[in-house]
Amino acid sequence: MSDAIVIVGGGHAAAQLCAGLAEAGLSARTHLVTAEHWLPYHRPPLSKAFLKNEAEQPQLHKPEAWYADAGIALHRGDAVVAIDRQAHTVTLASGTVLPWGRLVLATGTRARALPGLPAGMDNVVLLRAADEAARLRSRLATAGRIVVVGGGFIGLEVAATARAMGKEVTVLEAGPRLLGRAVSPALSAHVQATHEAAGIAIRLGVRDLAWTQADGRITAVEAGGEQLPLDLLLVGIGAEPETALAEAAGLACDDGTVVDDHMRTSDPDILAVGDCTRFPERRAGRALRLESVQNANDQAKTAVATLAGTPRPHDALAWFWSEQGAMRLQMAGLVPAEGTPGLETVRRQGANAASFSLFHFVDGALVCVESANAPMDHVMSRKLLEAGVQPAPAAVADSAVALKTLLPV
Repeated sequence: MSDAIVIVGGGHAAAQLCAGLAEAGLSARTHLVTAEHWLPYHRPPLSKAFLKNEAEQPQLHKPEAWYADAGIALHRGDAVVAIDRQAHTVTLASGTVLPWGRLVLATGTRARALPGLPAGMDNVVLLRAADEAARLRSRLATAGRIVVVGGGFIGLEVAATARAMGKEVTVLEAGPRLLGRAVSPALSAHVQATHEAAGIAIRLGVRDLAWTQADGRITAVEAGGEQLPLDLLLVGIGAEPETALAEAAGLACDDGTVVDDHMRTSDPDILAVGDCTRFPERRAGRALRLESVQNANDQAKTAVATLAGTPRPHDALAWFWSEQGAMRLQMAGLVPAEGTPGLETVRRQGANAASFSLFHFVDGALVCVESANAPMDHVMSRKLLEAGVQPAPAAVADSAVALKTLLPV
C-alpha cells in the first residue's frame, strides 16, 4: 500500500495540514487536490477589502514555491470525483488516479440555496470562494441598491462593506434577530443598532419572498408586503457541509462527516477536518459542527499529530471573529442557548459605548465571552477559558480590574 497522504480540499484546514506536515517531515509524500485553480488562500478578506479594490487578489497562505520546496504535489482545478476505500485510491476529474495510505477530507461547505429563487439570474450572487467574490465585486461596482438575504456573518460583512461604498443596502432575515444561531440576544441587538445607525435597512422575520424578474435579472423582491427594487441580490443564508464524497464512500455522516477526537472518520485510514466535520466538542459535551477559520486550523493540527503517529485528543477552545465595517466582534467559547437554566450574563464596559464584553456564566461557571471592539478583553478571556479559571461575576464586571490579574501566576 502507498504511504502517500492525499488532502482533498483547498481551504484553511488544507493549508494548515500542509504546513503541519512540512514541519513534521511528512510533506514530501503529500498531495493537495483542490477543485479551485487557486492555491489555498485566506477567505475572511473576500467579504471586506477584496470587494473594494478591483486590483485586490486573494491572499495566499503560502506561495507556490513553498509547496515545491516542501515536496507537496499540487493538483489544482482537478476535483476528486471518487474514493475507492478498498484499493486506497482517489480518482480525479481528469482521470488521474492517486494511491494513498492516508486520506484527509477537507472539503468545507457549500452555500445553501434559497428555495423558490429563479436559477441563472445574472445579478444574484453567493460568496463562498474567490471566484464568487470576484463576480460579486464586478457587479457591486455598478449596483446602487443591494438586497442581502440572510443576517448571518457573511451577509452582514458584505452589507457593511457595500454600505461603506455608498450603496443602498437592505438586509432580510428570516429569524427574529440577526446572528440568531451564533451570538447572544444582547450582542445581536447591538449589531442591529450599529448597522441601522450606519444606514443599513434591516427587516426581521421575513420568510415569504416573491421575485420580479426581467431580462435574466431579479429587479425587485417582495418581502412582508414591501416591494424592494434592487440592482444586486446577495444570498447568504448559511452553508451546508460538503459530504458527497464521504457519503459515496460509505463513511458515517450526520450534518457533516463524523470524526472522533483524533479526526478519524469511520474508516481509520481516512481523516476529515474543518467545516465539513461533526466532531466531539469536549466543553460542549456533545458532537457538533463548527464553521470557523480557527476551528479548521485547530482540527488540522490534531490531524497532523494523528498522521505523524503522535496522536492526541482534540481539545481546543472554540473562538470566532467577524469584522463588519468599524465593528469588530470576537467570541471565545460557545454562547449558551437562550433560556439555559442557570444562565447569567455580565456586561463589562469598554472605553466607549461601542466597546464592551459580555461574560456568560452557567451555574456560576464562565463558558463564553463575547466582545465588541474590545480586543484585549477577547485575548484575556480566551486565556481565562483555556486555563479553566472561574472568576467571580463581580470581578469581570468591574472594568477597573485588569482581566490578566485573574489568571493564575
